[in-house]
Amino acid sequence: MNFSDSKKKLAIAGVVCGLVAACLAYFGNPANMAFCIACFIRDTAGALGMHQAEVVQYARPEIIGLVLGAFIISVATKEYRSTAGSSPMIRFILGMVIMIGSLVFLGCPLRMIIRMSAGDLNAWVALIGFILGIATGVFALKKGFSLGRAHLTNKMSGGVLPALMLGILILATATTLLKASETGPGSLHAPIIMSLVGGLIFGAMAQKSRMCFAGGIRDVILMRNFDLLTVIGGLFVVMLIFNIATGRFVFGFNTPGIIAHSEHLWNILGMYAVGFAAVLAGGCPLRQLILAGQGSSDSAVTVIGMFVGAALCHNFGLAASGTSMNAETQEIVAGAVPFNGKVALIICIAACFIIAFTNKREKA
Repeated sequence: MNFSDSKKKLAIAGVVCGLVAACLAYFGNPANMAFCIACFIRDTAGALGMHQAEVVQYARPEIIGLVLGAFIISVATKEYRSTAGSSPMIRFILGMVIMIGSLVFLGCPLRMIIRMSAGDLNAWVALIGFILGIATGVFALKKGFSLGRAHLTNKMSGGVLPALMLGILILATATTLLKASETGPGSLHAPIIMSLVGGLIFGAMAQKSRMCFAGGIRDVILMRNFDLLTVIGGLFVVMLIFNIATGRFVFGFNTPGIIAHSEHLWNILGMYAVGFAAVLAGGCPLRQLILAGQGSSDSAVTVIGMFVGAALCHNFGLAASGTSMNAETQEIVAGAVPFNGKVALIICIAACFIIAFTNKREKA
């Protein structure tokens, strides 16, 4: 069944994904982080020992499920295509940029929407930067930007990342080799089976609907096509209802426990970098995982870049901190973006401009 051929089907796909996110939030995933690609990749990178931040280490089954769900459904519907060869190293850099921008903001575009549905005004501010970043990427596309054409390759090549994800799942469930947080966000999670099944369902729905947070806005700017925004709208409405019904809707900026900060400029710039890089790479973090699952080695390289970017963020103090409450004094401690993170983000945005305007389509 193709969900992308009508707005009604797209809305249904969004509702299903929203229900998955709501269930995961209800059964244990961190507050206001029901399903976050950037945060979950960061946690998984920590579980693999790529960084040593003990509070964010857990092999998230949702990430594994997303890739495997896209892989299974694409094979079943004969949409699996093993492709590669379109500027892999540039895509690796773009993956790092996406992750650094996300962890300065404290969330990927998916989590931005989830935070918006919970009343977090910081996420609404960040949406401005995300739209501007996508608009800049669209401008580059109109000026001839291209990373080149991907080519069909050995079928086994496209299956490498799904196989790696399956390996991580086996290590996480059958051994004690991987690290797991005892406190902090990494210690908060829904049951493993529920998380894995949720990821599989979300991955299948995202694959069939072509869900992409950057792509939805890109299509509006480029073609005045609002179709992909329908699936995002369905997810937003479900999460809004869930947050209001469960008392998780908190309208404001400095909200302890939400894992967010109120440095508005850096929220905007963080998501600007994510939107810009996502357009250049051909999809948001979620879309990169889905494309990798259906056989794109180029997207797999972008995903690997996101893993490395997550490790850099926590090994070199680039990630922002969220607003919290001091347990002893009961005073609110405002979240902030460290100086290293600000410098890294400016470098990332500069790198996006260099990539955007030095890679042109080959003229016939």
